[in-house]
Amino acid sequence: MKILISADMEGATGVTWPADVLPGTPQWERCRALFTSDVNAAALGFFDGGADEVLVNEAHWTMRNLLLEQLDERVQMITGRHKSLSMLEGVQHGDVDGIAFVGYHTGAGAEGVLAHTYLANSVTGVWLDGVPASEGHLNAHVVAEYGVPVVLVTGDDLTCVDAAGYAPAARTVAVKDHVSRYAARCRAPARTAADIRAAAKEATALAVRHDPVRGGPFTIEVEFDAEHLAAAATVVPGVTRAPGPRRITYDSATMYEGIRTFKAVTTIVSSAVEEQYG
Repeated sequence: MKILISADMEGATGVTWPADVLPGTPQWERCRALFTSDVNAAALGFFDGGADEVLVNEAHWTMRNLLLEQLDERVQMITGRHKSLSMLEGVQHGDVDGIAFVGYHTGAGAEGVLAHTYLANSVTGVWLDGVPASEGHLNAHVVAEYGVPVVLVTGDDLTCVDAAGYAPAARTVAVKDHVSRYAARCRAPARTAADIRAAAKEATALAVRHDPVRGGPFTIEVEFDAEHLAAAATVVPGVTRAPGPRRITYDSATMYEGIRTFKAVTTIVSSAVEEQYG
């Protein structure tokens, strides 16, 4: 049995504000160990539950945040950027039985600690077929096309609520409770590690591949905080303006195509953001 862990950082133990997740800051350096602890706890729990292999895919920012030397020796990790499936790299090879979203968070425009969707700012909302969509929501639709169930989600308490909408059978662990976008009531690392490990052990039983889900075509709509960003996004083929000056929309036959187009849109938009005015 092979488990893939998609590891993001905003939903990690103790993380509450931008400096905690921005590479190069003293706070980021401290929080890397907390992030690694969460991921390692999940891996240990999956091994406890009978997994033969655990592959971790780094999914935050530069995708070079986890401390490999602090992971269990049985774990392998994909680190670095420019991967075919970004946050989900590794799921496309047909040998993954279940996936865990560790350190995830709620989406742009929603309540939640460090809530956003792909870009830390600029994106104010994302909708998949008219339904507000977080990264977890989008990613769950992608992995479904490979027959891979989401078996575990960790993050703040509102991330766990969000997960119930896209992966109702998954085990969830709240490592902190939302107070504001930049504040949370945090649990100690020893407790969150124990909770994540126990939940991952239980979640291993859910790692049963199913028939690929072909749910397309999909319509994805994205809203930005400035009109010129919507205009910039239309450089991507198939992306058009939606009603309203700050929205774009596009259709995709599959979510594989949909998430790759979304990545292209956010990459173009990030290059169009000016330092002071956005």
